[in-house]
Amino acid sequence: MGHTRKPLILGITGGIACGKSEVGRILERMGFRVCDADRVAHGLMRRDSPVYRQVVEHFGEGILSADGQIERPILGRIVFEDPAARKALDRLVHPAVERELRGWIARRRELREDGAVLLPLLFESGMEELGWDAVVCVSSPAEQVFQRLEQRGLGPDEARLRVAAQMPLEEKERRADQVVPNMGTLEQLEKSVQETINRIRAGKEDE
Repeated sequence: MGHTRKPLILGITGGIACGKSEVGRILERMGFRVCDADRVAHGLMRRDSPVYRQVVEHFGEGILSADGQIERPILGRIVFEDPAARKALDRLVHPAVERELRGWIARRRELREDGAVLLPLLFESGMEELGWDAVVCVSSPAEQVFQRLEQRGLGPDEARLRVAAQMPLEEKERRADQVVPNMGTLEQLEKSVQETINRIRAGKEDE
């Protein structure tokens, strides 16, 4: 098949602090173009963009820093403590993120490049249908997740809130096409990612 093979487009999801970014870095080293959906969302909320104006209109100017940018930690606390606020933010931001991601995926296919999108809320935001070749869930044991969140400076209560705000990890594992366990060393994670990609490619070639 050689270079005529079709590009592979993956949706990478998983629980909070399970290692999605690390998997993204491994995929980059394997030649994938990687897009971080959180970064896309932050870009769409930059000052004076249409999404920025809607978010400020909804949440008020209390979420702004002195220079008028949205203060993500303040907004984060509001939405993680209040499910209705989180739903409102999702309604304002997700459609614009989805448009950007669809464009990004279309460009990868056009350029015949392998691509992976890091999308923590892939299932929660209803983005299963973006044309993935496979959805991969990165998974870690709960104690490791809480350890990592603590290292990021979150107290136990805030960490619990953040974990509870997402779909249970078991549910994500069940709905994903492949699960990559992240419970040991970086070398083990790298091996696991490589094996998963090989499995997905083999499955595509059988189709």
